[in-house]
Amino acid sequence: MFQLRARTKILALFCVMSFLMYVDRVNLAATAGLIKDELGLSNTELGVIFSAFAYTYAIFQIIGGWFVDRLGARRMIIFCGVIWVIATVLTGFVGGFISLFMARLLLGVGEGAALPSQARAITYWFKPQQRGFVQGITHSFSRLGNAITPPIIVVLVAFWSWRGAFISLGIITFIWLVSWIISFKDDPRDHKDITADELDGVPVYEKKDLSIKAEPTPWGPLLKRMGPTMGVYFCYGWTSWLFFTWLPTFFMHGRNMDLKSSALFTAGVFLSGVVGNTVGGLVSDRVLKNTGNVVTARRNIIIFSFITVLLLLIPVINTQSLLVMTICLSVAFFCLELTIGPIWAVPMDITPKYVGIASGLMNAGSAVAGIISPIVFGVIIDRTGNWSLPFYGSVVLLVVGIFLTFFMRPDIQLRVPENKF
Repeated sequence: MFQLRARTKILALFCVMSFLMYVDRVNLAATAGLIKDELGLSNTELGVIFSAFAYTYAIFQIIGGWFVDRLGARRMIIFCGVIWVIATVLTGFVGGFISLFMARLLLGVGEGAALPSQARAITYWFKPQQRGFVQGITHSFSRLGNAITPPIIVVLVAFWSWRGAFISLGIITFIWLVSWIISFKDDPRDHKDITADELDGVPVYEKKDLSIKAEPTPWGPLLKRMGPTMGVYFCYGWTSWLFFTWLPTFFMHGRNMDLKSSALFTAGVFLSGVVGNTVGGLVSDRVLKNTGNVVTARRNIIIFSFITVLLLLIPVINTQSLLVMTICLSVAFFCLELTIGPIWAVPMDITPKYVGIASGLMNAGSAVAGIISPIVFGVIIDRTGNWSLPFYGSVVLLVVGIFLTFFMRPDIQLRVPENKF
C-alpha cells in the first residue's frame, strides 16, 4: 500500500531535474558579489557573463528540440546532463572573465535541450488533462531551486569557498543523472512497474526507426504557429531573467545588504514562485476540465498574470521602503510564475508530434530575453546608479505580452500541408 506508482516516480525524477537545473543556473547569481570582487569585474562585465548562458541556451533549445523528437528524451537528457555537470564543476576553476564566460556558454549547451526533452517526455507519460499541473509542479521545483540556492551557497561558501560550492553542486547533479539512466524509459509501456490504470488515456509513444530517413521538419508552419507564443514567453522572460540573475546583487548592492541578508530576502521572493507555478498549472487544468475551452484555460491565466505583475512593479520602481519593495517583488514573482503551467502546455496542445521542437522554439523566446535583459540591467546600473530603473522595461514588455496572447491558438492543432515544408 505504500509503494509509489511508476508515474509518481517519474514525476519525482522530473521535479528533481528541474530543481537541479535552476540550482546550477542561478548559483552564479548567488555568488556574483564574491566572484565580482575576486575577479575584478564591472557590473557591465557581470551582466555579459550572466547573459552568456542564454546565448547557447537559446540555440540549443531549437537544436535539442529537433534531436529529441528524433532520438527520444532519455538519450537527450543523458547528453544534456553530462555537459551541464562538466560546466558546473569547471566554473569552480575559472580564473577570469573569459574562462567564466566560456563555462557559462557550456552550461547553456547542456541545459538548452533539457526542457524540450522534458516536455516531450511529459507528453507521453501523462494525460492531456494533466499537462498544466505537471508542467506547473515541475517548474515549481525549478523555482524552489531559485529560492534555496542562495542559502545553500551561503553554507557551502562558509565551509569551503564559492569555488567549492560549484564543484559540490556538480557532483550532486551527477548523482541525479545516474538515477535518470537507471529509471527512465521513453515509452511508459516499457517501464517495469507501470500499470494498465496509469496507461489509460496516455498518448501512444511513437518509436522512431533511426535507420529510416526522417521526414522533413515543417519549420515554416511551426514558426508561424509558435511565433506568438515565443513572443509572449520573451515578454515573460525579460522580467524573470532580471529576478534570476540580478535579484541577489540588487539586494546586496542596491540595498546595501550583506551576503546572508541578501540570500534571505532573495529566497523569500523565489519561494513565492514555487507556489505560483503549481497554482497556475492547477487552475489551468481545472478551467480546462470545467469549460472544455483550452484557450480560456491557457490564455486567460497568462493575461491575469501579466496585468498583476506590471501593476506590482510600479511600487518597486518608486518606493524607498524595503518592506514595500520586498512584498511587491514577492507577490509579483508569484503572479509571474502563474504563467508557466499554461504556457508550457501550449506546445503540447498545438503539436504533440513535434512537441520537442515547438517547446524549444517557445523557450528560445525566453532565452533571447535572457541574452538582452541582464546586459541592459548592468549597463543601466553602471551609467545611472539607479537599481530600480530597469523595471520600466518590464512594465512595457508585459503590456506587449498581453497583446500577443490573443494570437496564441492552442485550440487548433498544427496541420502540415503536403510538400509545404
